Amino acid sequence: MRAKSKSWLLVVSCVLLLGVADASWAQRTGSTGRKTKAQLERERRLTLKRINETSRILEQTQQQKQASVGQLNALKEKLTVQQGVIKNISSELRYIETDVKQTENQVQQTRQSLEQLKAEYARLIYAGSKTANGYNRVMFLFASESFNQFMLRLRYIRQYTEVRKAQAAQISHTQQRLSTQLTGLKEKQEEKGSLLTTQISEKKNLLTLKTQQDQVVTKLTQQEQNLRQELATRQQAVTRLDNLIAQRVREEIARAARLAARRAAAKAAAARTSTAATAPSRSPGATARTSSTEATEAAAEAAAERVDRVTMTPEGAELASSFHDNRGRLPWPVGRGFISQHFGRHNHPVLKNVVVENRGVDIQTNAGEPVRAVFSGKVLTVASVPGMNTIVMVQHGDYFTVYAKLRSVSVSEGQTISARQTIGTVSTDAEGTSEVQFQVWHNSSNLNPENWLGRK
Repeated sequence: MRAKSKSWLLVVSCVLLLGVADASWAQRTGSTGRKTKAQLERERRLTLKRINETSRILEQTQQQKQASVGQLNALKEKLTVQQGVIKNISSELRYIETDVKQTENQVQQTRQSLEQLKAEYARLIYAGSKTANGYNRVMFLFASESFNQFMLRLRYIRQYTEVRKAQAAQISHTQQRLSTQLTGLKEKQEEKGSLLTTQISEKKNLLTLKTQQDQVVTKLTQQEQNLRQELATRQQAVTRLDNLIAQRVREEIARAARLAARRAAAKAAAARTSTAATAPSRSPGATARTSSTEATEAAAEAAAERVDRVTMTPEGAELASSFHDNRGRLPWPVGRGFISQHFGRHNHPVLKNVVVENRGVDIQTNAGEPVRAVFSGKVLTVASVPGMNTIVMVQHGDYFTVYAKLRSVSVSEGQTISARQTIGTVSTDAEGTSEVQFQVWHNSSNLNPENWLGRK
């Protein structure tokens, strides 16, 4: 009976071992972190794409022998993107190092499980060898003291055979799993080595870019007088553009207010006419009513001149609401490029103690790049502003978008346009810099376009 008890314990322990091994494997191979790694790889591809775009823009500015602010801006952007590439590679390396450690732990645990399975299987074979021939098995069955004991012993023999088969299959499965893990570990180590090589190369590129940036800054510093003249010319152009925008916004506010006032006066007059038609005829009062109507219209027009926001129709209000709801999701006015000058007040990139103010954002791009409307609306103004080339102003209810520094324009005033419709092409200055300025206004308030544009 002692031998039978040991055999039963051996069967039970093997069954439990098979279950634990499978659960351990399922837990270790749970897919965690795959999405994060995929995101890192996607971000690296997008960053490399940005580097290629910036490189093309930089090459265009470098065609001119003289250093320019546009060239400096392109170098700064490429430096920023390059730093992002290195940071992304570092994140990938940390991920792979963690993955390598986890795989090494899995390999070690699988080897331990395999050794344990082999040891248990060896004990099963040894125990089974004692009852290897059919005579011993028959004697074991017919030595039963009752029919129930006979059935239990028969079930034991069958389970014993099944456990041996399962144990052998589990050993084979574990060996295959170990081989897969070792292959995966080798691939991860090779990937790590490749990333390390790439990181070293990208760091060399970063140092080269920093050297080029320092050289451009040195050349520009030697051209301080020219830079100050360019800055003064730019400020004059900005002032002319600001004045034009402010004038057109005021005109649109006044026009919409007068139109609303006339509609209200016409509605009131129609109501009075309807009332008079049902009342007894009184000829002398007709002149008085006419004078009253004219006085009402004059008062309404005078009040309209004091309005400080666009009086909108239901259609205009719906368009403005839709524009507002797309805050942070508007498409960029150009398909490729980067922000070379941000919104608001900031230090000049070269001149010391000089602060410049930008009403919008300057987006540096490729020569001849199409400029697109960021939202549907009506073309309010197409005008030429010295220093800003041609500008297009689009109305979206009580919101306005402005596109300056255009070489050519393909829309006209009063035209209704759709989102992403091409309105012109970007201009290129004498220094080889292709740049479009984009502004956003709400009535007479100047807004930061970066809060409205989506991520590029």
